[in-house]
Amino acid sequence: MTRRLLLLLATGGSAALMLGALGFQYIGDMPPCKLCYWQRYPHIAAIAIGVLAIFVAARALPVLGALAALSTAAVGGYHTGVERGWWPGPTSCTSGAVGDMSAEDLMAQIMSAPLVRCDDVPWELFMLSMASWNMIASLGLFVIWMWAIYRS
Repeated sequence: MTRRLLLLLATGGSAALMLGALGFQYIGDMPPCKLCYWQRYPHIAAIAIGVLAIFVAARALPVLGALAALSTAAVGGYHTGVERGWWPGPTSCTSGAVGDMSAEDLMAQIMSAPLVRCDDVPWELFMLSMASWNMIASLGLFVIWMWAIYRS
């Protein structure tokens, strides 16, 4: 495989994942949570880096693309752990213990909570959430970026 083809695959992979996320959001009526947005930013960066790397033969660009893919995979892994209750997520998008809260404090927490919680799984396939699939796909994209680095 040529460097250019690898860059097209990596860039196209991030673009496909972004289109999928936007499809779930706008066609599937599944608005993203805070961590979902955090997973999108590195994909957007990888798309921009990939387009630039196709036209500019700088060795640093595939390295940056690989880091972007690894970043979104890491956030996807973190989000998966939040969804499964393995660790707490950001307090701005997950629920916590409410047993010792007063009714007023509980109502204030409910009213200030975002509409989409990070610890809910709105969709899954083969027992894996969108965050899990993003992590797996992004690790695959990381490998493609690394292969492009090797080909540079």
